Amino acid sequence: MKAAVHARYGPPEVVQIAEVDEPQVGDGDVLVKVRATTVNRTDCAYRTAYPFFMRLLTGLTRPRRKIWGTEFAGVVEAVGGGVTSFAVGDRVFGYNEGAFGTHAEYVSVPADGMITTMPSGVEFREAAAGTEGAHYALSALRTARVTAGQDVLVHGATGAIGSAAVQLLKSMNVTVTAVCDTANLRLVRDLGPDRVIDYTAQDFTADEQRYDLVFDAVGKSTFGRCRRLLKPGGYYMSSDLGPGWQNIPLALVTPLFRGKRVKFGPPTQNKEMVEHLRGLMESGQFRPVIDRRYPLDQIVEAYRYVETGKKIGNVVIDVAPIP
Repeated sequence: MKAAVHARYGPPEVVQIAEVDEPQVGDGDVLVKVRATTVNRTDCAYRTAYPFFMRLLTGLTRPRRKIWGTEFAGVVEAVGGGVTSFAVGDRVFGYNEGAFGTHAEYVSVPADGMITTMPSGVEFREAAAGTEGAHYALSALRTARVTAGQDVLVHGATGAIGSAAVQLLKSMNVTVTAVCDTANLRLVRDLGPDRVIDYTAQDFTADEQRYDLVFDAVGKSTFGRCRRLLKPGGYYMSSDLGPGWQNIPLALVTPLFRGKRVKFGPPTQNKEMVEHLRGLMESGQFRPVIDRRYPLDQIVEAYRYVETGKKIGNVVIDVAPIP
């Protein structure tokens, strides 16, 4: 099969297109013929092995896996022994961080992992882009215990995480203020927030409204800057570790003072998560934002674009022809 492979960590150019063996289907696994995948911030972090501690998961001196890629959508080609939840021909999508392998024509994934059937009315590109940013967003909102009627500010509402967070919050009946730049005001308004702040026209940290949660979906602010925006007992969360990795110690220290706090925690990756996202997509409450599309042969260009920091929503890779 054709795949995007690599033998070392480094810039986008370490990735090359090559012919490799098709993955084996073990007991409990599902072999998926991939129609679409994505290049995202998670893929870039693993490819560069930054932060360095990520090498503890993927290999200290060189990657243990030859093929990166986390998100996928495609058609079930074969099922392993004991699999009854999927059948050949099923249209499926999901997320495969850890084992990776979705930047290829075929990927084998555990049937009990983050894989489910595609929602009706959603095509392969949308489904492929529906898990990475969305599962980070949903995990953060659940960690912060967001409930209906609360006020939440989302900084970075144009990214994969931020654009998902705005839609997920509205599905929870939360009052949402979204922060973006002038060029993307219309796109963000279409996501359904109650207010939009143009950070190029005003400092969003000077906003007079107070929030139960400030969620920085791009990791470009700090607790110190956003603290004044929080209600008493409110939370600050970020998709990034913060300058000097400060968000981890702050998440440990700030709860001791019973005031405004930092929350930080690992994302949840399980079957319930992807099933929940499937339901939201099927109901129309969540649709991934897609910025650009590239064929698999141009995946290096996709990596370069993602690393400019200018992408809006998701960058999709067409692995096979999609009508």
